Amino acid sequence: MHTYIIMTKYKGLLLLGILLFTFSCSKSSSDSEDVNATTQVDKSGNLLATGDSAFDILSNDNFDKLLIEIAYVSGFRPTESAMTQFTDYLKQHTFKEDIELVYNELSSPSEDELTLQEIADLETSNRTVFNTGSTLAIYIYFADAPAEGDDLDGGLVTLGSVYRNTSMIIHEATVRELASLSSSINESDVETTTLNHEFGHLFGLVDLGTEMVNDHQSQSENEDGQLVGDNHCNQEGCLMRAELQFGGSSGKSLSSNALAKYEAGITSGCTLSGATVLHLLQQNTAKGVATVGLDPECLLDIQANGGRQ
Repeated sequence: MHTYIIMTKYKGLLLLGILLFTFSCSKSSSDSEDVNATTQVDKSGNLLATGDSAFDILSNDNFDKLLIEIAYVSGFRPTESAMTQFTDYLKQHTFKEDIELVYNELSSPSEDELTLQEIADLETSNRTVFNTGSTLAIYIYFADAPAEGDDLDGGLVTLGSVYRNTSMIIHEATVRELASLSSSINESDVETTTLNHEFGHLFGLVDLGTEMVNDHQSQSENEDGQLVGDNHCNQEGCLMRAELQFGGSSGKSLSSNALAKYEAGITSGCTLSGATVLHLLQQNTAKGVATVGLDPECLLDIQANGGRQ
């Protein structure tokens, strides 16, 4: 009888222990799931429209560090000279002293041409940096393929584009091809001008998230033939000026068709043409000036929106 009672007690204790262990394991599993849920990356701050983060880029009020991911296809890494001039440009016009570049070498997507939607999809798969704490993250992709709809023979090529508040594409293959056409302009010159121009739009220029102090926005015809602001500067020699060059009476139609192909599925804040960059660089070469800069009107705008000068 005593033995039966003792065995019953042991069985009871054993059952209690199993129940406690099971509860403990279940709680630990739940806690682990909660931790995983809270450590998921919030990407929403990097999925806004072009120019929406202009103030945060220019000032130190909310973010005091820039973390820039340089994603590039193998064999298409940008030149060190261009990246040095690019970071100097950022330090000149923003209050960000802490600027870090991280390089991410990628395999080729094996595409003959790329649309902005395809570029955005590649970013979704490959981007590794996002806003966190006081760090604002930027993603720049250097591609081995030209833009959809490019016509090199007709002089209609796209060098770069911005399509979100912290996202940029540089068509490095086209940059190199364009640079090879001139003996006075090198690859680094074209890279630097393209990077700085496109980042000017992330600064909110022109009237793209940063309000104009004085009206200096250029105009171009929309699809209906009406003159509208095109988010570029009308001041001669400015980095943010856009030169629209068309090859004959059918040139405008060709340009519109090319842009429509490129932007299928997603709209660009700016699509920088090769003609614009060549014109700016040729002007500077004639003046003996090394780099293309922002004009006084653009400088006033970014200073009014938290920038340095």
